[in-house]
Amino acid sequence: MLEVLEETLIDSIKLLPFLFITYLIMEYIEHKTSHKAKETIKKSGRFGPAIGSILGIFPQCGFSVSATNLYAARVITLGTLIAVYLSTSDEMLPIFISEAVSVDIIIKILSIKLVIGMIAGFIIDFVLRIKNKDKVEDEKIVDLCEKEHCHCEHGIVKSALKHTINIFIFILLITLLINIGIYFIGEDTIAEFIKGKTILGPVIAGLIGLIPNCASSVIITQMYLQNMISVATMISGLLVGAGVGLAVLFKTNKGIKQNIRIVALLYFIGVISGIIIELIGITF
Repeated sequence: MLEVLEETLIDSIKLLPFLFITYLIMEYIEHKTSHKAKETIKKSGRFGPAIGSILGIFPQCGFSVSATNLYAARVITLGTLIAVYLSTSDEMLPIFISEAVSVDIIIKILSIKLVIGMIAGFIIDFVLRIKNKDKVEDEKIVDLCEKEHCHCEHGIVKSALKHTINIFIFILLITLLINIGIYFIGEDTIAEFIKGKTILGPVIAGLIGLIPNCASSVIITQMYLQNMISVATMISGLLVGAGVGLAVLFKTNKGIKQNIRIVALLYFIGVISGIIIELIGITF
């Protein structure tokens, strides 16, 4: 149990730089940029899914958290957020490298996640633009200070630090609860739910991927390396797995129903993609 506490603290501390930089950027946008600059940011959102999916493939839990915060402030679009979630690999790449997996396989898996994330993101944004074309757009970047009543007139650095500490405590508590659950249930027990399933594999792996913790990507990746699951099942779980970003989504984004729909959309895309890959017969 002591190891669980230590691992939770270390994993949470690793997020601090991402959190602080994200909030610092957001505070700058809120307090320093002009109306014209904000409009430019909104217009550039059409290219967000491409940028988000590319940045998401880097091995880090923190970027999904950063993207979640930016979406909650309406700096990026829903399509961009989903693109980041789908392409994020968390601990997959470090594990592959440490296990000496061939570069060719790594590139293929990352490319699949990148393409799926990009395509899904652009489709989502396109559908939403069509759906909302007759609505009057009066959306603005949300002021986090107004939302959290923190009175940030003392400067953007102090404000960003306060937001970082608040969300860090939340992440620490959530991660601790999840790690304790995994500790008592056991990774082997979780693995048995997925092992040997052809079509149900992606469905179950997607559920594992929904665990808002980097541990889900570790479990799924290790199972693939031990030949317990297919590449399609692994990709399903990794596509759905957005790390701590999902937990932060429910903390920072208003509207519980909207958050549930986002998670359901993410799960649907991940599972369907895995099933299609399984039926096509793609193997590495």
